[in-house]
Amino acid sequence: MSRRPKSISPLPSRIREAREAIGLSQSRLGELAGLDPSVASARINQYERAVHEPKFQMVVRMAEALGVPTAYLYCQEDEMAEVILKHWRQH
Repeated sequence: MSRRPKSISPLPSRIREAREAIGLSQSRLGELAGLDPSVASARINQYERAVHEPKFQMVVRMAEALGVPTAYLYCQEDEMAEVILKHWRQH
């Protein structure tokens, strides 16, 4: 059995970290982002495990539900991601 290469995108881990930071379940995040409740948990789980990559508009809806800017979810560098988040929260 071959293993899928680890994603180089920061998106999966940033979604999970932001979701856990505010105490949302995968199901609830999916619902807030507009997914049907019957698939919400599984779809968010797939995004967080980098099995599937969400379309940009889904990322925008997840960012809104998570209370973070979209740029934060895509930022490769951890320090810059924190700067983006801090700046966004001040405005």
